[in-house]
Amino acid sequence: MMNWFLLSNAASDAANAEQNPWMTAGMFGFWILIFVVMYFVLIRPQSKRQKEEEKMRSSIEIGDDITTIGGIVGKIIAIRDDDETFVLETGSDKTRMRFKKWAVSSIDTPDKQIKKDEKSNEPKEKKGLFGKKKEEE
Repeated sequence: MMNWFLLSNAASDAANAEQNPWMTAGMFGFWILIFVVMYFVLIRPQSKRQKEEEKMRSSIEIGDDITTIGGIVGKIIAIRDDDETFVLETGSDKTRMRFKKWAVSSIDTPDKQIKKDEKSNEPKEKKGLFGKKKEEE
């Protein structure tokens, strides 16, 4: 009994779609709109972020202070472009480790941070304790 009911509803929906082609076009338009919104909300920002990270990783230089994705902080002392690696010196005992360039999380060199801040044209607000705006004196 239930199967007959479902089949009759499917048949009537198909008949309605044949009678009204705008209903079918509206459904396709709705799905296209959903995919466009998903692209601009999810895919595009992620690809922009990946491009910025790749640009940051390709701009590392000898002498830069960096943090790796594992949380290791140190100074770059050598870069090898042929295998995309660099040598990081960390700690007071000058321990040296070799990492892939994709392991760079951030560049902590003060002059590079200033350049990054200059590129962002957003005005900086002074904030006091608990995120409240501080009155300028």
